[in-house]
Amino acid sequence: MTDSKSTRIVFMGTPEFAAFQLQALMENGYKVVGVVTTPDKLAGRGMQLQSSAVKQYALTQNLPILQPAKLKNQDFVDSLQALQADIFVVVAFRMLPEVVWQMPRLGAFNLHASLLPQYRGAAPINWAVINGEKASGVTTFLIDKEVDTGKILLRKTVEILPADDAGTLHDKLMQVGPGAIIQTIDGLTNKTLHPVAQESPTELKSAPKLFKDNTRIGWSENADEVVNFIRGLSPYPAAWSNVLIAGEPAPQMVKIYKAHAELCQHGSLVGDVVVADNGIKVACANGFVHIDELQLAGKKRIPTADFLRGFRGVFQKMM
Repeated sequence: MTDSKSTRIVFMGTPEFAAFQLQALMENGYKVVGVVTTPDKLAGRGMQLQSSAVKQYALTQNLPILQPAKLKNQDFVDSLQALQADIFVVVAFRMLPEVVWQMPRLGAFNLHASLLPQYRGAAPINWAVINGEKASGVTTFLIDKEVDTGKILLRKTVEILPADDAGTLHDKLMQVGPGAIIQTIDGLTNKTLHPVAQESPTELKSAPKLFKDNTRIGWSENADEVVNFIRGLSPYPAAWSNVLIAGEPAPQMVKIYKAHAELCQHGSLVGDVVVADNGIKVACANGFVHIDELQLAGKKRIPTADFLRGFRGVFQKMM
């Protein structure tokens, strides 16, 4: 068998999730010959240049770093070619043009945070929790012309527990990612992995990018569905609602991070708020959603009981 640790790897990625995978490759002795990540961006209140998590780690390892604004730029393509990589490993990065993904002799593969073909798209972790799934996982697949549709190399499954939110599931998947990547590199190097075309299930669940419009809570849904929605968007970007406060001329925005459901019959209107026993609950289709942690616009995220002790207003209705 060929020693896969001599395989020349170019790693492509941006956020913390990707940086963790790169670190695992380095710590396990794999030969990363270069890193591709996004250009530095102005961020924060001081509008300082900020590097991606992948770049920050790559700098500590003295790895060559490429930060192209456009992936079809000829200078970038030439620089990438000069690295003479055998494999490209892609994690939480941009869609690659064909001139790039066809370059390495053993192929370019992506680590995707779902059990493909389900949850193709930009936010697979969030949507799996929102939809109340009991399991998720990671998939490695060969990159081709369409987003997240290439032939599957391997999958690893993790359980989604009732207490999980998008943040805890993110961390679970981040932890299993290195094993999937390393097994995939070993399998491609030694030709022991056999790519399999993705099946076409009758119901294909997507994972579209999250915006303000699709992160607003619909209180007319069932209580457990609302709770799953809140879990799936916590801690970021956070599910939100407008709340009508007694005496205030206009509704205010409130973000909700934790909640639990109470299934029951009630005579309240959808969105009505009940404040009692240091808690806040909101009427839904088949019960109430108890809000456990929230953040009013301009304030800090805080447990509901603490919030109520310092809040002088009265919530009347969620809208």
